[in-house]
Amino acid sequence: MSVSLSVAANHVPLPWAPPAEVDGFELSGVVMHIAAERQIYAEGDEARCFYKVVSGVVRTCRFLNDGRRQIDAFHMEGEVFGFEAGADHRMAAEAVSDCTVIAYRRRGLETMVFQDDRLGRWFFSHAMTCIEQAREHSLLLGRGSAAQKISAFLLEFARREGCECTVELAMSRQDIADYLGLTIETVSRTLSQLERDGVIALPSARRVALKDRRALKGFNA
Repeated sequence: MSVSLSVAANHVPLPWAPPAEVDGFELSGVVMHIAAERQIYAEGDEARCFYKVVSGVVRTCRFLNDGRRQIDAFHMEGEVFGFEAGADHRMAAEAVSDCTVIAYRRRGLETMVFQDDRLGRWFFSHAMTCIEQAREHSLLLGRGSAAQKISAFLLEFARREGCECTVELAMSRQDIADYLGLTIETVSRTLSQLERDGVIALPSARRVALKDRRALKGFNA
């Protein structure tokens, strides 16, 4: 496993529970610092833990038989990943940027869920969120044009970052291409065309200013 471990953080509160719901159940976790482009776990590894992102961005992905990479999701600060229904991880997880995550062991978790209805409800809520994210990604992949896919991608990440005007992209153009089912050339060409049309501005390779949100939304109307 390509990570560096730091201080063990015992009894870290359940990551996605609001403060009022934390009382009564806590999970033991280990803080991990992962350098950009390093692997957290591989596809097929035993799913001993699930993880919460403290800082940075993580991608979950699968490598196809022909060598292509398919990115399933990007996970940002406060989000949980790696919780599997089965015994093994169905996808790999990698750090997009320098990351800090907390690893929570699954052992004994089922018993805790049965013993605390609130914990069970939070896991159910997490499962519903994952289903919704998978549905949104499926709809994104099904959009007709590259402009539709990229405009929807930018608006979604602006929403997740809580910013109306600027998107700070931790991921590369290749990451975006592998997430949207496009080539890197198509991603770069489409972003350049949106900039020429005055819909966005590209102050730097990783910063996108959303100059005309109405036009971006119009691509997917």
